[in-house]
Amino acid sequence: MTKVLNLKGNKTRKDVTLPEVFTTAYRPDIIKRAVLSEQSKQKQPQGRFPLAGRLTTASSMGPGRGTSKVPRTHGKGSHHSGRGALIHSTVGGRMLFPPSTEKIIVEKINKKEHKLALRSAIAATAQKELVESRGHLVSEKLEFPLIIEDSLTEVSKTSQLKETLESIGLGEDVKRCSKRSIRAGKGKRRGRKYRTKTGPLIVTSDDSDVASAGSNLLGVEVVRLSNLSVEQLAPGGDAARLTLWTESAIKLLETEV
Repeated sequence: MTKVLNLKGNKTRKDVTLPEVFTTAYRPDIIKRAVLSEQSKQKQPQGRFPLAGRLTTASSMGPGRGTSKVPRTHGKGSHHSGRGALIHSTVGGRMLFPPSTEKIIVEKINKKEHKLALRSAIAATAQKELVESRGHLVSEKLEFPLIIEDSLTEVSKTSQLKETLESIGLGEDVKRCSKRSIRAGKGKRRGRKYRTKTGPLIVTSDDSDVASAGSNLLGVEVVRLSNLSVEQLAPGGDAARLTLWTESAIKLLETEV
């Protein structure tokens, strides 16, 4: 039995019986594999036009002319004449090994194995030691898993959601995510100046106004239970993300997962 919290962070008189999914064994190896499988499905197949780099008239002049036997373009009085073409070592030539759309880029995983990874990632959110070892900052008085009343779904303003998270004891973790760190040196990625930390995950039973309120808080993510993925519970393959469950979402876990 677990107590349900209200919007002020106080325990209510309601008791919730945890579903059987929270008794699943912690399997970080299967969770990591399921996350890699989900990430591979987001990739887009790449290919090249079969005649790319070959749409030109060029031929080799052969040996005995003091030049290499590279195919060269034909013409008179043009700066393009005599220029190397067709092969991969020339400017504008074909690629040596172009990417193929037939390449298998999706890492397959069995349905039962993926379901076990999802259940194991859900069970990891109830272990406070794992949550703290992942880097989340939580109050010492909190008991896991974190369950809150369904009135949280009625919160539509970001300021109200931020006050609610602070009253529960998750304010320090929200502040931790609001501080962006600049990736310097070798760790810097192209097209990404800042590195945003991962914060609390709010799981609801259906679509609600709290999703728009949480979109303005860095690191905070709101997801519907039916759309819950292993990657959201274990970003980067590291399980035990700080997760806040609504009361109705807990009741639907037995049938949805």
